[in-house]
Amino acid sequence: MAVTKQCYYETLEVSRTASGDELKKAYRKLAMKWHPDKNPGDAKAEQQFKNLSEAYDVLRDEQKRAAYDRFGHAAFEQGGAGGGGGGFGFGAGFADIFDEMFGDIMGRRGGAKQNARGQDVRFDMEITLEEAYFGKKASITVPSSITCDSCSGSGSKGGAAPSTCPTCRGAGRMRAQQGFFTVERPCPTCHGGGQVITDPCAKCGGAGRTRKEKTLEVTVPPGVEEGTRIRLAGEGEAGRNSAPPGDLYLFLAIAPHRMFQREGANLYMRMPIAMTTAALGGELEVPAIDGTKVKVQIPKGCQHGHRFRLKSKGMSVLRSTARGDMFLEAAIEVPVNLTDAQRKLLQEFERSCDQTACHPESSGFLGKVKEFLGAGEK
Repeated sequence: MAVTKQCYYETLEVSRTASGDELKKAYRKLAMKWHPDKNPGDAKAEQQFKNLSEAYDVLRDEQKRAAYDRFGHAAFEQGGAGGGGGGFGFGAGFADIFDEMFGDIMGRRGGAKQNARGQDVRFDMEITLEEAYFGKKASITVPSSITCDSCSGSGSKGGAAPSTCPTCRGAGRMRAQQGFFTVERPCPTCHGGGQVITDPCAKCGGAGRTRKEKTLEVTVPPGVEEGTRIRLAGEGEAGRNSAPPGDLYLFLAIAPHRMFQREGANLYMRMPIAMTTAALGGELEVPAIDGTKVKVQIPKGCQHGHRFRLKSKGMSVLRSTARGDMFLEAAIEVPVNLTDAQRKLLQEFERSCDQTACHPESSGFLGKVKEFLGAGEK
C-alpha cells in the first residue's frame, strides 16, 4: 500500500501563505526539537527531522514551491526533494512535468535523461559560536547513493553496456502527428534515455546505484556565519549509468550562545555592574570569544547603558585576518534584599546628597516635568 505523504506546509506547521522568514523560523524551531543529536536512538525523531528538511528544501525555493503548490508531491516523485541531512536538489519529477508542458514548444530534445548527473545533497550542521570563531574539522555521515560496485554503474549484469532502445532506436524521443502539429515526447520504453537494460544487475536492480552511508571529513573555516554554505564537489548522489555524481552542500547553523550576541563580525554582551562600582569606579574582568580574559576599567559615575568597545575582540572574518570588535553594555544593578542597617545608610546618604550634583539627569528630568505640568495648568 502506498504511503500518503504529509503536506509540506503541515509538516512545517505554517500556512500556505507563509513568507520566507516564517518558513525559516518554523524550520529552525522544529529542527532543533527533532534533531537526531537531541533524540539519540529515536527512529521517529530521525524520520521527522528528514521530513522537515525535505519540506523546507522545497518550500524555501520559489520555483520548487510554485511546482509543489500546483502539482503537489507529484512534482518530485521521480527522485525529487529529499531531506534531513541529505536533502536532494530540484527533482527529476518537476523537470519531467516542465518538459511535458513546454518541451515540444521550445523544441527540447531528450536522449540523456537516464545518464543525468547525480543529484545534489544537502546536509544541515550546527556548530557553536566558538567553532565559528576558530574554525573546525569534523566527520559527517551522509546517507547517499553510490555507484554500484557489482556493475560499475552500468545497471546491467556483469557491467555490460545497455542496449539501444528498440522503440525509439536510441533517439530517446517519439514523434506523433496531432492535426497540423508534430508533437515530440519522451520514448515510453526508455523514458528518454535512448537505451534499455535487458539483463539488470541483481545488486542494484538496474539502477546502477546503491544506498549507503558515507563518512566525510569537512573543514569549517574561521568566520563562518549563520546560513553559510560549503560545497563538496562530487560528494552528492551518484549519477545514473556511470554519469558524474552531484555535489554535497553543507549548510551551517550557529547555536545560540549564553553570553554573546553576534551581529556580523561584532559581538555584544550585557555586563551587570554593582551600583557602588558604577559610582566609585573599579575594574571588571570579562571573557572573550577566543578564551582569554579582558580587564575593563569602569569610570566613576558610570551610567546604565554605557557602552564599552574592545577592539579586535570580536569574531573572525571569513577569508581574512581581520577581527571584529566586542561591545559591552553596562547594566547598573540596584541593591536588593537590604538589611535595616544598609537601608538607614542609604537614607542618610540620600539626605546628605545634593540632588542636582549627585543626580543631574534625574533632577533635570523632574524639572522638565514640573515645567510641563505647570504650563498645562495655565
